[in-house]
Amino acid sequence: MAYKVLISDKIDESCPLALREGGIECDVKPGLSKEELLAAIGGYDGLIVRSATKVTAPVLEKGKAGKLKVVMRGGVGVDNIDTGAAEKLGVRVLNTPGANSNAVAELVLGFAFMLARNLSAGDSGIKAGRWEKKALSGSELSGKAMGLVGFGHIGRLVAVKAKALGMRALAHDPLIPADYIESAGAQPLGLEELWRSSDFVSLHLPKNEGTLNMVGPGVLSLFKPTAFLINCARGGLVDEGALYEALAAKKLAGAAFDVFAAEPPGDSPLLKLPNFIAAPHLGASTGEAQMNVARMAAERVLDFFGNLG
Repeated sequence: MAYKVLISDKIDESCPLALREGGIECDVKPGLSKEELLAAIGGYDGLIVRSATKVTAPVLEKGKAGKLKVVMRGGVGVDNIDTGAAEKLGVRVLNTPGANSNAVAELVLGFAFMLARNLSAGDSGIKAGRWEKKALSGSELSGKAMGLVGFGHIGRLVAVKAKALGMRALAHDPLIPADYIESAGAQPLGLEELWRSSDFVSLHLPKNEGTLNMVGPGVLSLFKPTAFLINCARGGLVDEGALYEALAAKKLAGAAFDVFAAEPPGDSPLLKLPNFIAAPHLGASTGEAQMNVARMAAERVLDFFGNLG
């Protein structure tokens, strides 16, 4: 039996190539409207998306009424897929854990360097004709504590890279045993102690009811005034209004975000602060990561259909 898969977002060409080599019919149609997706989905056994396509309950219902069996999200999170509806309908949801982890971990450390050495302010200043050498004196990463909230693939890679720079790695993850965290080279801590002890805090969590705006006024009040906050995980983990107040009052030294509650962030007041650095969701935006995601997506989809017999 020949299975048919729709790829509705841009993905490295190695994905459809591998699927076709594995005997899967594959249509690549990025940029479909909601109406076009609804009209088309019933004719496919599988759907592969990145982050642009929203796989809503109506999409899943229309797909299940046809022959949809699996939705693959090329990436770690599945925020753009109604997983509850998928489970009720018996549609399998897959992702590609670890495929872009190194790219995100490197971005975290890149942000840490930028924050510690005032590189963003130095760049914009010199381009505007200012020479602010004395005003932009910074600090070194060596000897500082990198606090990791979440210790999955990316958190562990950040720990390894941070330790190679002479930093101490602190970690909190209620789903991972303390002895495993220790064996991976980090010091397990309670969450409140981590907030208080870290010179840098990097978030590595999914967004759900339990983590939405978890870094709010109360948590931010626990940070050292010299500490930095980095979020390359999911928008919405941080109360952006509270963060603005903390940064503006210099109760926190700085922050760097690759993700926002609303993307793009529009006229967010955070963007007007000199101690805030932003990137347009670039965590997985490397050639290597894109290829890794595409290949793993194809492999997992091929395995899924192979196991159907």
